[in-house]
Amino acid sequence: MNNKFRALLLVIVCWASQSSFAQYHIKDPGAISLNGDWWFVLDPAELGISNQWYKEGTAKTARQDKVTVPHCFSTDPRYEFYTGTAWYRKFFPWKPASGKRVILHFDAAYYKTYVWLNGQKVGEHEGGYTPFSFDVTNLLKENNELVVAVNNNTWKTNTIPGVKDNNKMDDSFVGWVNYGGLIRPVYLTIEPEVYAENIKIEATPDLAKNNASITARIRVRNASANAVSPKADFTVFQDKKPVALKWKTKPASIPAGQTALMEAEASIPAAQVKLWGLDQPNLYELKATVGTDSIASHFGIRKLEIRNAQILLNGKPLKVGGGNRVLDYPGLGSMEPDWLVEKDFRLMKEAGMEFQRLTHYTPAEYYYDLADKYGMLIITEAGNWQLTGKQMDNDSMRANFRSQFREMAERDWNHPSVIAYSVGNEYLSEEPAGQRWTKDMIAFAKEVDPTRLYTFASMRLNALPAKPEDEASQYVDFVSTNTYGGHARSLDHIHKLYPDKPIFISEWGTRSDGKGGEAYQAQHIRDVIAEVRKRPYVAATSWWTYNDYRSKLFGTNTNGFRPWGIVGPDRSPRRAYKVHQEELSPVTIEKVGYQSGELGANTLTIKVTARADFPARKLFGYYIKTSDTKVNIPELNPGESKEVIVPVRGFEGKTHISIYKPTGFLTTEAEFALE
Repeated sequence: MNNKFRALLLVIVCWASQSSFAQYHIKDPGAISLNGDWWFVLDPAELGISNQWYKEGTAKTARQDKVTVPHCFSTDPRYEFYTGTAWYRKFFPWKPASGKRVILHFDAAYYKTYVWLNGQKVGEHEGGYTPFSFDVTNLLKENNELVVAVNNNTWKTNTIPGVKDNNKMDDSFVGWVNYGGLIRPVYLTIEPEVYAENIKIEATPDLAKNNASITARIRVRNASANAVSPKADFTVFQDKKPVALKWKTKPASIPAGQTALMEAEASIPAAQVKLWGLDQPNLYELKATVGTDSIASHFGIRKLEIRNAQILLNGKPLKVGGGNRVLDYPGLGSMEPDWLVEKDFRLMKEAGMEFQRLTHYTPAEYYYDLADKYGMLIITEAGNWQLTGKQMDNDSMRANFRSQFREMAERDWNHPSVIAYSVGNEYLSEEPAGQRWTKDMIAFAKEVDPTRLYTFASMRLNALPAKPEDEASQYVDFVSTNTYGGHARSLDHIHKLYPDKPIFISEWGTRSDGKGGEAYQAQHIRDVIAEVRKRPYVAATSWWTYNDYRSKLFGTNTNGFRPWGIVGPDRSPRRAYKVHQEELSPVTIEKVGYQSGELGANTLTIKVTARADFPARKLFGYYIKTSDTKVNIPELNPGESKEVIVPVRGFEGKTHISIYKPTGFLTTEAEFALE
């Protein structure tokens, strides 16, 4: 091994160590992280591009800060209120290899990004939460200077998200903070000249026969100088064991410098089909080899349907609670280290938040990985936040939205947790422009991914319209309504308008600092869920919001936060958290009797009931835990109850009972007197 190659390996190991220490998930196991130390400087006068700050050697005499990427410059106290361009610079060595392509990846950068390598323009990207990449093979040298300019100014009428293009005084800001910077990982991958860019897996079960069909579509890039017809091989794994399948592959000839799709399909026999669901989130892995390259992805087998004003998952109606999660944490802004994603996922899962539109933009993919693994249903949304009719009819805005939607969908389309896409939030859906937007964007989205359900979040249905054809919800698979107050009247009105469409309450809630404070916030959950339980056409509720978040919008508190959360900014639970957990658990428990025995060997009999109304699902694999024992709960259908005897040891006058889901998450708990 020569010294230069040894030094390169050392650099790569250091990068990997920095990435691991920072705990930012990079999905590609072969990625070479560029996270860690970067040089950083602000550009408040917007002079960087005109003065060619991207040229090699420019930074040698410049005064710059050293920052750690992923990085959010908005959380640095010196730059907290800065809106504009910031420049990042990274030096790294490289050993060029013939016959290989090197791809530079950004998992997200907020908002407008310009990239140069060794003084040469690589490309640019618009959109703050979706991934993008560039082939930088021909620009690499032994010693490299990567320069990135990121602008976070979305206080404009032509950005998505952006301010509304009208003359109202209160429309100067988007509802959340424009946290700027390289907010997600930056890394390189090394590919052969013919390589797989992406894979889309569709696995559909036949619920009557219990078997399933699977289709794989690989987007293959031919960066070589000659046309190729690569061979593709596929292997599916279940519980890390290969599943014997007979694949039918459609060959493809790919011209030099072009991209093409390679398709294959197979049938999965009933004996090897395990459906994916909330409590049994069974996952498979598909590994595909194309020429000398390979690509892999997890997937789940599950079926989504709309029937009789119900959303059906694997033939069973969905009745589930959820929440909206805003990317915001003190000191981190919109960055999402692994520990925060894991913390939020557990808190939401244990609060009964299992079917949700997470927010108005896509978070880090690691959250979706956890949702796949442990069971959670997600509607993912691209950023039309209250755009006006003029903006929605603008061709460049439409093109911008389509680009961001495609990047979101192509990242997320293999996640079984993603059951629907939303094409926007709270725009004027009764106006002609809103109707055109909804119809056109759903049609476009279905071309990208026809396997999901489609919706948008409307705030116009609580009193309007008089006829279903007067509002854009006529085009959706299920109605999503943002409703604050008058829930019974609004739900009945919407159901009368669209009697065949299930309803998802995409936003509801009240602030913890309103009239009545935290006590009223907690009681509000009980009151609204009581109304939901009377209405079988309501498929889910998604509380606004899971967490408090910073904002510059009117009505924000002077500390900079909007306290809608059932947890505070630091994730400290409020009173509403336990109430949401209790009301949105699919299981209830009550004490039936207590029997004392010799030497403290006592038994407590409790009645366990699977809720019949909302939320409701068949319970299988649930269990009871006390401080020193675990007892399995028998299988329960919605509305069914069974008595369970729980051993209780010791001589204390009370005991704590916790019930857990098969995935290991708490669903409800209670304390009973031993008498």
